[in-house]
Amino acid sequence: MALPKGRAQWKEALDALPSTPEKIPSFFFGHGSPMLAVPNGRGAMGPSGPLGLFLQDFGPVLLKKYKPKAILVISAHWETYGEQLVSDYGEENPLLMDYYGFQPEMYALKFKSRGDSAITQRVLEVLKEAGLPARASPVTEARGSDGRGFDGPGLDHGVFVPFRIMFGENFTQIPIVEMSMDGSLDPVKNWTLGAAVEKLREEGILVISGGLTIHNLRDLSSFSETQARPIYKEFDKAVLEAAGVSDNAERRTALLNLVKHKGFRHAHPRADHFVPIYVAAGAGGAGDAKILSAVYGSTTIAFGL
Repeated sequence: MALPKGRAQWKEALDALPSTPEKIPSFFFGHGSPMLAVPNGRGAMGPSGPLGLFLQDFGPVLLKKYKPKAILVISAHWETYGEQLVSDYGEENPLLMDYYGFQPEMYALKFKSRGDSAITQRVLEVLKEAGLPARASPVTEARGSDGRGFDGPGLDHGVFVPFRIMFGENFTQIPIVEMSMDGSLDPVKNWTLGAAVEKLREEGILVISGGLTIHNLRDLSSFSETQARPIYKEFDKAVLEAAGVSDNAERRTALLNLVKHKGFRHAHPRADHFVPIYVAAGAGGAGDAKILSAVYGSTTIAFGL
């Protein structure tokens, strides 16, 4: 099948996902930007652009095929050093509006969801079993700065902006717990972090890791497939080729080698938005991978099929 770049193609790819609630795949998805939530936003990054449309289709499929009892999400917008933090926010997850310069409506966005201390403790347990220092992050403390000047408790915009499209603004039936990624941004360390939570996939927990395959805020043309320079398109193509490798060991090598690609530092002056792909791949274990959407700069991949 051709790469799923349009709605008909990605719907076909989503429909073809195996229904395996006994072992849910892990996912890397394009979480977009705050522009996805801009009222009447237009263009590729707006709610009616390709990524916004994909997320509308993606969320319902995850719930229908896998019936998760909880969601563990890893975002490009939460890094910690020396230990992993896991949210423990109780009956309602607060939102961290970690962006600036938008219209007032963007600071009144709603996404109602809940946490679950038992799920938090289970995540901590598997991390510690893997030898990774970790602790809960309660709603009463700042979760730790993400390196961009925002510090507070709550789901960041890399979670609540796409999730409100995927699941609706009121989504309390399934608890959501967020885990930080390794702030070293080292691909192997973050792959190891993902591998530590792999077993949760057999416990009804959906592991989903969000970032972007192109993220250069210094060059906004990089976000537009029609305007991006060739170096960005070359890197985007390399990501798709690496994710499409059929052999698991060879795919791991290809994915890890992407940070050596000549286009990597053009596409990612800082690696934070790319590293979540390694968490998802690690959580996928030795299973197959499948590209679900090849929207430019916002590739979504299922691992562990």
